[in-house]
Amino acid sequence: MKPKELVAQFIAHIHAQRFDEAKELLATEGFEYVGPNMRFLSRDDMLAYQFGMAAIQKDLIVRQLSADGEHVFAILDYQTHFEPIGDVRLALWFRVEDDRILTVEAFYNAAVVENMLGGNLPTAVDTSQ
Repeated sequence: MKPKELVAQFIAHIHAQRFDEAKELLATEGFEYVGPNMRFLSRDDMLAYQFGMAAIQKDLIVRQLSADGEHVFAILDYQTHFEPIGDVRLALWFRVEDDRILTVEAFYNAAVVENMLGGNLPTAVDTSQ
């Protein structure tokens, strides 16, 4: 499967809240998710966080999806049922290796998420060092 198709399928699984199927598209070794206010080094930890957000997800709209080799770029609108957040625009950069998503880097307004979670953000890595 081409990297762009793989990422499109991953996004579709997240949208449909099929987290076990989404997990199968992520690398088992060396996976990393980096966002403006959290970092996960385990696909299980990242998907557990996504599962926790599922209750507020109203829709996930793909506005743009493009690829340059193993790099795939997505612009998404994450619409929520949670009034204080409303909609969040996401820019995502995926790197695909060996038919699996190896890295995900997310760009969004982190203040919105921090306010929603009351400053209790999950982290998989001690970033103070």
